[in-house]
Amino acid sequence: MNRLDLLRKVLDGCGRWTEAVAEEARRSAAHVRELVQLPLDGWLGEPIELSTDAEIALADRLRRAVFGGSASEPLRHLGEAETLALIQTRREFAGAVWITDDRDAGEYATTHGIPVKNTVTLMREAAVSGLIPCTEAHGLLRAMVAGGRHIRGVPERAERLLD
Repeated sequence: MNRLDLLRKVLDGCGRWTEAVAEEARRSAAHVRELVQLPLDGWLGEPIELSTDAEIALADRLRRAVFGGSASEPLRHLGEAETLALIQTRREFAGAVWITDDRDAGEYATTHGIPVKNTVTLMREAAVSGLIPCTEAHGLLRAMVAGGRHIRGVPERAERLLD
């Protein structure tokens, strides 16, 4: 089972993505081959487009203010900003849970009433529900950190994922 299969199972049909996130995945597929499958498998649905001037303006403000994006890099942090803008403005996403490992973004979301999960939380849920042994989940987390991912809160021992 690869990480995307595990993520698909943990999200259990509730995952969605924005156009910017889909584009990031497309560009990253050159480095992470399994990302090629995301649009083909369709389990994240069609990428969601920001459709109003207010949504677009909010996403740009969030991108600059929350994520430190700049005018010279208009795509940097656009996916995160679009996601937050949709959760904050569209009724169908009220109560949606946002997944991020970015500390500042998570704190912003939490202070605005948006529930947040991170990679450790998802691995914990996968281990507790029996989708993956805790030792394998722990190994995946450690491999992500070793590969340069900034993941906070990885427990020292695999068994702590079951707490």
